[in-house]
Amino acid sequence: MPALWIAHVTVTDADAYGRYAKLAGPAIAAHGGAFVARGGRYVQLEGKDRARNVVARFPSLEAAEACYRSPEYQAALDHARGASERDLVIVETTE
Repeated sequence: MPALWIAHVTVTDADAYGRYAKLAGPAIAAHGGAFVARGGRYVQLEGKDRARNVVARFPSLEAAEACYRSPEYQAALDHARGASERDLVIVETTE
């Protein structure tokens, strides 16, 4: 079943986070991921507000997790650490 990678982010260093985004996109695509939403308008109804919300669709939960654990994504993530506060979850869809 497909899965959604859902990230809620507060960027604290735009330059470093920009380097993360430049590397993360190709790593996500290489694992079959495609962005559904990235930094668009949103309404915060509950929980901690984070100004950047990203949703990517993957062919499976396993593909999304493999992407996260891949050397390419981890290299990208090195730029996000210390440059953002993030929550990330992978959720299998019901399709």
